[in-house]
Amino acid sequence: MTPTPPDVPPTDVPTDSPTDAPLSHVREDGTAHMVDVTGKSETKRIATAQAVLTTRPDVVARLVDGSLPKGEALGTARIAGILAAKQTPTLIPLCHPLPLGAITVDFETTEAQVTVIARVSTRGVTGVEMEALTAASVAALTLFDMIKAVDALAVIGEIKVLDKQGGKSGDWSR
Repeated sequence: MTPTPPDVPPTDVPTDSPTDAPLSHVREDGTAHMVDVTGKSETKRIATAQAVLTTRPDVVARLVDGSLPKGEALGTARIAGILAAKQTPTLIPLCHPLPLGAITVDFETTEAQVTVIARVSTRGVTGVEMEALTAASVAALTLFDMIKAVDALAVIGEIKVLDKQGGKSGDWSR
């Protein structure tokens, strides 16, 4: 019997979602290309993603109170995440440049974890999942950079899209 993975996909993703379709970035000959979105309808699109930094409780306390050797990490990570979302098409080769309307990067802390929550919205012809994932990932990487002097063993994980709204495949959330 195969065990159920700890992070099962959401059950409310539409059955006609892109995960069930052929890969749209690959031609019949196997070469990659940018998908033509010029015929798609412009709609409001929103995506939320997360990344989780696991560290020691004393390091989370220092993150929260701003007493790390490199300075105030949460504000620095927030700005890094916002900038990263805006740079997504330069980092991910087949992503379309999008006019981003809003980007938020927030943090939820527990005793030994910081969860980065990035939310991105636009009015456009393609979704902002990659922008939200990029924002969350880079914010978490920035936190790691800010704490590595006090905890080089910290771990970044659980990078995933939490929800999306808009577009042909509809809305869903985990």
